[in-house]
Amino acid sequence: MTISRIRLAQAASGLVLLGTCLVAPAGASEGSSVVEEGKGIAFSRSKGNCLACHMIEGGESPGNLGPPLIAMKARYPDKAKLRAQIWDATTVNPDSAMVPFGLHRVLTEEEIDKLVEYVWTL
Repeated sequence: MTISRIRLAQAASGLVLLGTCLVAPAGASEGSSVVEEGKGIAFSRSKGNCLACHMIEGGESPGNLGPPLIAMKARYPDKAKLRAQIWDATTVNPDSAMVPFGLHRVLTEEEIDKLVEYVWTL
């Protein structure tokens, strides 16, 4: 093999390696779109309307009735507990002013799942 062919083979190998590094992992765009859809639900005044009561980074005109939605992975390391809180906060705190989004069917199961995925990123 000549030196130019060896260099060409090395360059081709390098490009293949580089290409595999630049490709997003499987499901990355799918997960990102779920998070974006969850954000849309959280910010929607006709759906989740989380901003009516909570401060969320990037949200306009947030309320202050509920706690700011920050450090959610630290506050809810178990994502199922976060989902249960959104489903019906009165289960843990009977005096909660939070709307029981699942119990009262304000949001669908799918919408709650998307909302959980977004809120957990905060």
